[in-house]
Amino acid sequence: MKLEQNDLLPLFSNTTIPDIFFTEYLPQANGDYIKIYLYILFLSKYDKDIKVNDLCKKLGLSLKIVQDGMKYWEDEGVITKKNTGYVLNNLQEIELHHLYKPKASLSAEQIQKSAESQKRAKTIEYINNKFFSGLMPTTWYPDIELWFQKYHFDDEVMIALFEYCFDKSALHRNYIQAVADAWAKNSIKTYNDLDIYYEKQEKLNKTASLISKKLGLSRQLSQYEYAYIEKWLIDFNFSFDIIEIALKRTTSKVNPSFDYIDKLLTDWHDRGFTTTEQVQKFLADIKQKNNNIKELEKKTGYQKYEQRSYDNLNHLYANKK
Repeated sequence: MKLEQNDLLPLFSNTTIPDIFFTEYLPQANGDYIKIYLYILFLSKYDKDIKVNDLCKKLGLSLKIVQDGMKYWEDEGVITKKNTGYVLNNLQEIELHHLYKPKASLSAEQIQKSAESQKRAKTIEYINNKFFSGLMPTTWYPDIELWFQKYHFDDEVMIALFEYCFDKSALHRNYIQAVADAWAKNSIKTYNDLDIYYEKQEKLNKTASLISKKLGLSRQLSQYEYAYIEKWLIDFNFSFDIIEIALKRTTSKVNPSFDYIDKLLTDWHDRGFTTTEQVQKFLADIKQKNNNIKELEKKTGYQKYEQRSYDNLNHLYANKK
């Protein structure tokens, strides 16, 4: 490999490593491959023929590792193999080509969207400065563009997404993707949508805490129990006062069942109840009917009143105060 002559002795010279190497190449590369790259970068300042065997001896690496390392950097586009040796490519120039297309390649539609693109570029740059201290890896840029296209988030929502993950100390792609998926499933596109979602989550968490307290549960609720609560609050639009009536009917149970509570609340929802007064009146009617049946059994002496059923609710409401 031919190397360029440099008049300075190694003692007085410096080898410059572009920052892009640390953000884009170093994290994924094998340690031995990094060792090879740094050494050939250093040697590239000197006009010498460097043989692979010499690299093996100098770096204390096997021939296979050196060959694999050179092939790795070649595949990454960091070096280019020629008949006379290798050329070390400019990493900054490589990344620049990844990020920007020549204007001649832009379509008419892309040109029409230039204003939107400029706004988005400012948003991405804000994310870079705010959450990465201006050192966001360049590979994040196309990722963010992809999330804009996939989820149709507005700029404020995209910033809020990064802020949420940053506050959770989880600013990495998989976590951001998971949160973005969850927001998308909740039809979040605008910041107003996000506000509504936050209000719903706050209401859900507050209600879950109250239910745990009322039931005397010291454990954390399961995902399925949270789904029940979301059903009661969001789908049924029940207030906590109505839910609490159902909770009180579990006092005779050793292990309160969310399934039992859900059966009660589902029955009330199916009956069109929306207020505590309607529920209380219905329960009072149920109690009165039970008392009437007991009186009838007592008077007739017929203890197996098999038709003591109305709307198949005997088991659900039996012996409840």
